[in-house]
Amino acid sequence: MPHPAGEQRPQTDLPQDQARSLWGHHGEPGSVYDYIQVAAFALDGDGLISQWSERAAQFFGLRAEEVVGTDPVTTFAPRELWRSGRERIQEILAGKEWVGTAPYRDKDGQERAAELYLMPTRGRDGRSGVVCLAVDLRKLRAIETELAASEAVFGQAPTGFVLFDRECRIRRVNDSFAEVLGLPAEDLVGLLPDDLMAPRDAARLGRAVADVLAGGEPVVDLTFTGELPTRGRRRWSISLYRLLSTGDRPMGVAGQVVDVTGRARAEREAASARRSLALLNEASGHIGSTLDLETTARELLDITVPGFCDVATVDLYNAVLTADAEGRRVDDGDGTGELRRVASASTVHHDAPTHEGAPVPVAEVGGAFCYPPRSPYAKALRTGRSLTLIGPGNPDPNPLIHSAVVVPMVAREKVLGLVQLSRAKGSEPFDARDVAIATELVARAAVCIDNARLYRREHERALILQRSLLPPGNPEASGLEIACRYRPAGSGTEVGGDWFDVIPLPGNRTALVVGDVMGRGLRAAVAMGQLRTAVRTLALLDLDPADVLTQLDEIARGLSADPESDGGESGELYLATCVYAVFDAVTRRCTIANAGHLPPVVVDPAGGDSPALMLEVPEGLPLGVGGEPFEEVTVELPDGALFGLYTDGLVESRKHQLEDGLSALRAALSGPQRPLEALCDQLLTELDPHHGEDDIALLMARVRALPSNSVGDWVLPSEPTSVARARELACGWLLACGLDELVDTVELLVSELATNALRHGRGDIRVRLLRDSVLVCEVWDNGYAQPRQRRARDTDEGGRGLQLVSLLADRWGSRRTPNGKAVWFELGIPATS
Repeated sequence: MPHPAGEQRPQTDLPQDQARSLWGHHGEPGSVYDYIQVAAFALDGDGLISQWSERAAQFFGLRAEEVVGTDPVTTFAPRELWRSGRERIQEILAGKEWVGTAPYRDKDGQERAAELYLMPTRGRDGRSGVVCLAVDLRKLRAIETELAASEAVFGQAPTGFVLFDRECRIRRVNDSFAEVLGLPAEDLVGLLPDDLMAPRDAARLGRAVADVLAGGEPVVDLTFTGELPTRGRRRWSISLYRLLSTGDRPMGVAGQVVDVTGRARAEREAASARRSLALLNEASGHIGSTLDLETTARELLDITVPGFCDVATVDLYNAVLTADAEGRRVDDGDGTGELRRVASASTVHHDAPTHEGAPVPVAEVGGAFCYPPRSPYAKALRTGRSLTLIGPGNPDPNPLIHSAVVVPMVAREKVLGLVQLSRAKGSEPFDARDVAIATELVARAAVCIDNARLYRREHERALILQRSLLPPGNPEASGLEIACRYRPAGSGTEVGGDWFDVIPLPGNRTALVVGDVMGRGLRAAVAMGQLRTAVRTLALLDLDPADVLTQLDEIARGLSADPESDGGESGELYLATCVYAVFDAVTRRCTIANAGHLPPVVVDPAGGDSPALMLEVPEGLPLGVGGEPFEEVTVELPDGALFGLYTDGLVESRKHQLEDGLSALRAALSGPQRPLEALCDQLLTELDPHHGEDDIALLMARVRALPSNSVGDWVLPSEPTSVARARELACGWLLACGLDELVDTVELLVSELATNALRHGRGDIRVRLLRDSVLVCEVWDNGYAQPRQRRARDTDEGGRGLQLVSLLADRWGSRRTPNGKAVWFELGIPATS
């Protein structure tokens, strides 16, 4: 503002630019006078109102033309105060300044109080006058109260307060704010955020203050982090809001600052606790989904990496992996037993070689190793307690790892192995809570690992039992080439009750059996063994297939009804399906009976493009149900035909219908002939729909017709001369076949059996000689009485024939025929024949 010529510029302590700034704001609305309602007017030398301002008109409710020239005491003061008021004005005109309160009536006639500032003046003409300022006393007292309260809050509040002007300079701070920053309060006035903070944080705060000043929207909980020389790294939260005058003019921004270092730490701890609980909850639902050791170990690492650590490994004692038979000890007690790495997971690469001090020893999955006796790993295994390893204190060959914890796997008071968890640089090191969480995670996994170990032990025992009941290798059969396969369920699945059997029968016949006990586990395997033994026993009685299944059904029902056989559980455990077929190598006829099993498949070598077909055999009810008779069918198989029996694990799946599986089996069997062994492998590869989830039993047989000169068959009348005729025919056939060495023995044994048939039997006598891998002689008659070997006394004339047969033959016996019986014996064929 320019000064009059010759007048000296007023002196000021303010900087020139700040003074200009202050003068520049002169006359703008929104000053303190808007809050307290100040009125100004003037009195002339006679004590009459000479000047009247607009604010005075608003304050008293009277216009200038109404009051100019009037006595203020008469106009505003009560009548009883007129004399004292006039005396006071005379004193002021005489040069005495006066400040005080005085009552007045407003425009509505209500009496109010004002605080008056009366100051004597003198004009150019030398006459005296008075300048008057009136302030509404009620509002003035309210503002004084508010200022006192604000001062108390600002000065005594435990939180920091700061006031920014419109240029984002600090205008005032309280002691709490100064204490937060560790600086005196007076040193902070006039500073900008750039003077206190890092450039990035200063820019954030500056933008926030500008946004609040411009838009009026408060900013809550804006956080900053910094270092204090005496208190270390701290974290603060500031909330900003705009200050407005009565005319809604932005005056600045106020901020409340709180040190939230403790709150941030508590929030981190709470978040860590929530993550820990979530981790444990996830572990409960994820770990132990199977009864496989390796899978359970990998499930533990799926939970921990990368959610809990960066590198993790699981090492188990070899005795755990081999399903320790007795289950007593898996280590020698000093922590140096041989372990094997079963699982590993990492988000970093660690190629450094291991040594005793390294937090994470390097070993490939599947590799075996031992820890040194004095290593921390051996100590953890020996004591069963977790240990924390800190990288900076150890000569760690891997610079990426800086913290590790080793947790022994303990279940049922046995140490099963060790889990190592490591964190890379950049992650928080393990603390006591992390170690507790790791210990809990590993403890849960250890129980699942131990359950898998016990299950593996029982599973292997059941497999041993099951395999011991199956035919060893590929059994031989007269007139058949046989290949068989048994694939048990995977290691994480209970064993089933599938079985197959090949049973040689007298007369170059073979019984082919495939069955499936419903249910799984050791009891199913035991039930399978019982039924297989019963099948073999019934087969040796030479019963028809339907009769065998009928008797087997009675046995199965008896097992199911036995409360001690299944611990009182349901007899459904002993329900089973079964196919029983008897193949005669001489006639190539196959008689089949079915008890609820899948139908046999036959491949005719002359069948064209689709030679494979399912035999239409009455299905029957499963064994153990009872109530319905079994039926049998007889088919003649051509030379080279393929006959197959199988269990449902080969063709049945949840992913497709049974008919689709049977169609796939027929398609796989079609095409050119292949070796049986290769064919069985192909079927298991192409058709296994469960991939190890169910047992599979497969029995494939190819018909190999006997040569025409391998059978000698004669029917003789029931008369004494037939005995000699039988000897003659048998010896002539042997000589024609080149079996000269067997002539004498066969002649004697045929004579004994023909004599017994003539003496104890009825009807014609049939003599049949069969040459295959051995020589078989059968003598048939129409009598049903079975021969029985007995010890003859010295005085007996007979009774020694069967003793002679037993001594000279390799094997002998008798079997029932449709019209009587057949007594047979076997002799080995000399190697030169």
